[in-house]
Amino acid sequence: MTTQQLIEQIHHKKSFLCIGLDVDLSKIPSHLLEKEDSIFEFNKAIIDATHHLCVSYKPNTAFYEACGIQGWQSLKKTIDYLNENYPEIFTIADAKRGDIGNTSTMYAKAFLEDLNFDSVTVAPYMGKDSVEPFLEFKYKHTIMLALTSNEGAFDFQTKIIEGKELYKTVIETSKTWKNSENLMYVVGATKAQYFAEIRQLIPDSFLLVPGIGAQGGNLQEVCKFGMNSNIGLLINSSRGIIYASNGLDFAEKANIEALKIQQEMEAILVSKFSF
Repeated sequence: MTTQQLIEQIHHKKSFLCIGLDVDLSKIPSHLLEKEDSIFEFNKAIIDATHHLCVSYKPNTAFYEACGIQGWQSLKKTIDYLNENYPEIFTIADAKRGDIGNTSTMYAKAFLEDLNFDSVTVAPYMGKDSVEPFLEFKYKHTIMLALTSNEGAFDFQTKIIEGKELYKTVIETSKTWKNSENLMYVVGATKAQYFAEIRQLIPDSFLLVPGIGAQGGNLQEVCKFGMNSNIGLLINSSRGIIYASNGLDFAEKANIEALKIQQEMEAILVSKFSF
């Protein structure tokens, strides 16, 4: 998927919502546990109930890997279902991979070729040769951790090194890498005060923003400082939507919670743009 196609979908749906498919078997409705593939059945119901309200889905691969080979099969069935039935949706493999040379190439092939996600998240700690293999894929995107929403982000990311916060150095350096136009960046919603400075460094890039809702991030604040002329934001919500209910009405309740966010997003877009 091209960036322009993603922007067009945002305009069409009046939404820049990304829904995280972080499936925890201890939290899904008990009646689904009787199914042959309870993870996929849960995802399918959530997707069918919310696809018109969001522009992206983001399965966190750890929740699937923890279930062994069956979990990986559920992940493949989920991405295949999305690609076959809702090809306009921007898909993110939240894998946070990062290793050198051939290993990164294999990770990239696994997620961008075999599973056919539109994008994958990566950790840049090992430098350009751990990220550039992901950037080689045409019409695919690499979403690099820049400034995350967790408390531990302050351990390294905001440390001053030679007069500059480390996360700024990481962002600036990444712009020099081959095919850097395929980069997007993760910036946590709980770090809203940093968005203005980040936009000075990467004014045109898309930002994947976790931390809205359960983690305490504020949508209005993020949009105030992080939105650009192409919107440039994918706001992720996971638990607040997919676990809105653990009963038979779980998909219906997910729809209601996603609609609330979409309507708030639409109001922001109408106020800022001629939507």
